[in-house]
Amino acid sequence: MRARFDDRVPMGRPGDPTEVAAVVAFLSGFGASYVNGAHVTVDGGLTASNGQTALYH
Repeated sequence: MRARFDDRVPMGRPGDPTEVAAVVAFLSGFGASYVNGAHVTVDGGLTASNGQTALYH
C-alpha cells in the first residue's frame, strides 16, 4: 500500500513534518507579508498531478 502511495505522489515519497513547518515559518515571516488569502498546498505535487502513477522508476 505504501509503495502505491509513494508512486502516486510526484515527489515519490511522503512529506516530512519539517517541510510543512518550513512553509508555516515562511508564511508567518516578513517574506510573506503581502501574501493574503492564499491556499498553500504542501503535498509533494499530488493535487497538481492527475493522480496517475509515475511513468518512470
